[in-house]
Order: sequence, then C-alpha cells, then structure tokens
Amino acid sequence: MSAPAFKPTDILLPVTGDMTDWSVIACDQFTSERAYWDRVEKRCADKLSTCHMILPEAYLGTVSPLEMAGQANAAMRGCLEAEVFETLADSYVYVERHVTGGIRRGLVGALDLDAYDYSPRSASPVRASERTVADRLPPRIKIRENAPLELPHIMVLIDDPDLSVVEPLHARAHAMRKLYDFDLMEGGGHITGWQVTGEDAARVNEAYLKLCERDVQIVIGDGNHSLAAAKELWNQTKAHLTPEEAAGHPARYALVELNNVYDPGVIFQPIHRVVFGVDTEKLLELMRQKLEIPDGRPIEYVIGGEKRGRLRLRGRSFGGMIELLQSFIEEYAALVGTGEVDYIHDEASLIKLTEEPETIGFLLPAMDKSELFKTVIADGVFPKKSFSIGHARDKRYYLECRKIK
Repeated sequence: MSAPAFKPTDILLPVTGDMTDWSVIACDQFTSERAYWDRVEKRCADKLSTCHMILPEAYLGTVSPLEMAGQANAAMRGCLEAEVFETLADSYVYVERHVTGGIRRGLVGALDLDAYDYSPRSASPVRASERTVADRLPPRIKIRENAPLELPHIMVLIDDPDLSVVEPLHARAHAMRKLYDFDLMEGGGHITGWQVTGEDAARVNEAYLKLCERDVQIVIGDGNHSLAAAKELWNQTKAHLTPEEAAGHPARYALVELNNVYDPGVIFQPIHRVVFGVDTEKLLELMRQKLEIPDGRPIEYVIGGEKRGRLRLRGRSFGGMIELLQSFIEEYAALVGTGEVDYIHDEASLIKLTEEPETIGFLLPAMDKSELFKTVIADGVFPKKSFSIGHARDKRYYLECRKIK
C-alpha cells in the first residue's frame, strides 16, 4: 500500500470583499477570446480579486510573462500584508458547483508532489492524464517560483465507483460550517463551500486510505501543466533541503480540487479531428489498411458535410486508439505536404467544416468514465486533445489559497 497522496491542509480564504469579484476562471480558458479577459480586468481593476494574481494565457505574446509574474506576486504579498485572509487550519473544503448538466462535487486539499510523476510511463501513485508539453511550463514556473501563495485551478480525479470519499459529505453539509455561497462571474454558475475538519475529515481520510491499496490513487483531470510546473519547482527546492526539512516543507504540496470520476457533474466531452488539404478517399483507404480491425473501437468520419461512414480502429484502450489515430493523421498530413489538422469540440461545427473540398472530419465518441484509469494504467498518458472535462465556463475558478513560502 502506498502512502496517501491527498490530505487536509491550512487553507486561506478572504474575509473581506465581494466573492464574485474575488473568483475568476482558470488562466488557460478563453485563450482566443481576449475580450473575455478584458471584461474581467475592467470589472476587477480596483477590487480584491484573484484576477491580479494570475497570468491569463490570452495575454501571452503581447505582455511580458516576467512583468505579469512580478505583478501577480506583488498582489499576493499585498493580500498577506493587508491580512485579508482567514486560515482554515488542517482542513478540507467541500465544494458543490452548479455546472452544465448538474452539480459537481469536489474536495479541496493538498496533493503530495513527491507522489506525482508526469512522465508518460509513470508508475507513481499520482499520474498525468495527458502528455506534458515542455514549452507550456516556463510561464507557470515563472509565476510560482517567487510566489508566496498558490491559487489552484487544478482538478484531480479518483476512481471511486462506491462513492465513498467525496459524496457522503453532501449529507453532512448541514452540520459543517458554510464558508461561501455565491454566483461566479461571467456565467460560471453557482458555488457553495463548507469547511471539513475534525471527525468529518477523519472519515474522508479513512475512505481515501482504501484507494491507496491500488497502483494509481489519482489521475490529473485539469491543470496538468500547472501541476507539472509545481513539481519542477519542488524538485529544485528539495535538492537544497535535508530529508527532515523536505518532509514538512509547504512547497512539497499543491492545492487541488479532488473529484470522483463517477460524479454525474464530471462530464467528458470528446474533441474531434478535422483534416484539411488531403485526398479523402486515399486517406481512408490507407487508414483501413493500417488501423482497422473487425472488433475495433468505432469512430465516424464525415466528408462533404453529409457523407458519413464508420471505422473500427485498433487500440488496447480508448486513449490508445486516439494515439494511433492522432499519429496516423499527423504522419499522413506531413507525407502529402498539404495536410493540416485542427481540433473541434462541437459536432455541428465539424460537419460544417467538412463541406470544404479535400476535407475530412473524424467524430470521436464520448469516453466512458471507466476508460480514464484503464488508459492511464495500460498506455500511460492520453495524447493531446483527447477529451475535455465539461464546457469552458464549467472549469474551476480560483478561490481558495495556500501559503507555499
């Protein structure tokens, strides 16, 4: 049995200001919609807000990451000096978030970075779900390396079909201290949080301990690259510490929201593929030769906005099938020299795009929830753009904080 990788911690929440203004969406959302972030910046300009403590990726390329990191770190220090936070000692926060299609239940706590390895063939108790792109780490590292606080948009998943860890807290909410209850800005839905401590925290720990008997305790859902940046900085930090110092160092942990993959509010959305500038019939012929087997996993293709067909592709797991499809498409596009690949969330948009000549779309099925852990165990990480957890506005908003210095 491996040691528990998730535990309660000292969590900070603001005691002044408007919580709707305080809480803004993850920095890696609406990256192509600068207007979204301009509205947020304007709204929060003179208010207490996490907006001032992050680096929205929509601004990368137009604003210096070094400059924005300095501003974010200064805002964090200002909050600490102004004593705007209350400390919830040795606690979890139980969260109920209204999202598209229902309520998502989560538990905010500390993840042990020593139990996490994002390499593709990791054997650690905590594993990434998608391949980490090294070029995406530097801006995140720059923010964290001098930051006195962390604000999580990371969501991690447990495989708990018995609903034993998070879900029982719903029935206990009436007996716990309510911490916040408000509407999130920009159509993010409603969120409520309760402090989990004492006997309630002990029940969570006992239920979670049973998951530690498995090879994989946790798979990262959202925020893979932010967690990878935290891991890199922790590796650098602990290289200069004694084992005793490292054991209790605050940078050893990252604040995350833990969700059960079987929660009805955790919805996997497929990400489809469209290929431009190719002879569609030749591409299909070669794909059938290389990838199709009689009892393979089904996907649909679309040509001309209406012509549909079905392929059955090989792959040990759902993610393994996507890996083979992705590699084939990229290699074929490179071979013909004119092919380009794009990734589309909406089925109607993909069908419309295939009306263009020399264009084919591949509609991936929604992933069964049981496939997530199966893929990570059998094939390692998923390839890029395999799935999305919910719609953009359903992503985690920054809210709770924790000291890391």
